[in-house]
Amino acid sequence: MPESVSSTKGRTGTRSWLLTPLFVIVLPVAVAALLFQIEPFEPVLLPVQLSRSNLAVPSRNDHMRRGSETVAEGYVAGPEDIAYDADAGVFYTGCEDGWIKRVTVNDSVVDSVVENWVNTGGRPLGLVLNQNGELIIGDAEKGLLRVTSEKEVEVLVNEFEGLKFKLTDGVDIADDGTIYFTDASHKYSLKDAVLDILEGKPNGRFFSYNPSTKKTTLLAQDLYFANGVAVSADQHFVVFCESVLLRCNKYYIKGPKKGTIDKFCDLPGMPDNIHYDGQGQYWIAIVTAYTPELDLAFRYPFIRKAVAIITKYVWNLPISKAGGVLAVDLDGKPTAHYYDPKLSLTSGIKIGNHIYCGSIFYPFVMRLNIKQYPALPTV
Repeated sequence: MPESVSSTKGRTGTRSWLLTPLFVIVLPVAVAALLFQIEPFEPVLLPVQLSRSNLAVPSRNDHMRRGSETVAEGYVAGPEDIAYDADAGVFYTGCEDGWIKRVTVNDSVVDSVVENWVNTGGRPLGLVLNQNGELIIGDAEKGLLRVTSEKEVEVLVNEFEGLKFKLTDGVDIADDGTIYFTDASHKYSLKDAVLDILEGKPNGRFFSYNPSTKKTTLLAQDLYFANGVAVSADQHFVVFCESVLLRCNKYYIKGPKKGTIDKFCDLPGMPDNIHYDGQGQYWIAIVTAYTPELDLAFRYPFIRKAVAIITKYVWNLPISKAGGVLAVDLDGKPTAHYYDPKLSLTSGIKIGNHIYCGSIFYPFVMRLNIKQYPALPTV
């Protein structure tokens, strides 16, 4: 009799041991399936089918971190964009703690001086200096701002027709003083920007602001994460980027096509800020190349929903790969591509022989001497 009892206990223990790993597997799967059903986030198909085309670029530097230097390392947190003041020999960059930092430009990075210039109380993104030397800021939280010469922060506009800006982003100024800027999303704030990208819905808008009349005009809406802005050299159009659709468009502000939109250029990945260097080239920051993982996610909304759930409740999945800077000419034709397998950049600006690059992900500004480390011919 004791032996029988002992044998039964042994069999029960064996069944329990077998059920334990099954339980560990089944329970998370069941919870995940339930969460997938009740989660209200619903991505949609994009209006166009994105493709992983190999962009033909005459020259490339596919390891731009080699030979690069870090500027203001440890003194800037997430320097998203850069505005250069050639007369003062400094550049401005906005950080995640709200500070606009002013950094001296020197031959040696160790001689650069970093100054806490002004704090917006928000999250400064796009930057540009106007004709009076005042800094115009696209602040994700505060709206379109101006910093006066007395370092006073003034809100120019933070809503349109009663709808608040949620993610004021890229900005540039035309010769006539008109400010052009984007609101990347009227639905998601910066901390949830990845959800806007994953959702695949057109929540972005493109505006102009007249400082004289204080009038804000909606130029384009239903944009897919509207981002960087650059007025063309001839002042006939304004380039604005749509990150999700991997494209830059041009909005005509003069001539017979005024008020219409055309494609400006093809891109190898998701664009961010764009800057004109005054020497016939635009520099477009690429956050990430269009990877096979992104291609798969954008084809199937249910994959993006799964990624969104993980992002919201577990941890942020890395999506950046082979980011960098693409140079294009006045017609939007690519001339040089600087990138690196493990890089993600949100701005690039040419100063002398260097390109200075900001990134919302890094605690420094990166610079590369493109005379010493050029993009080499691809043929």
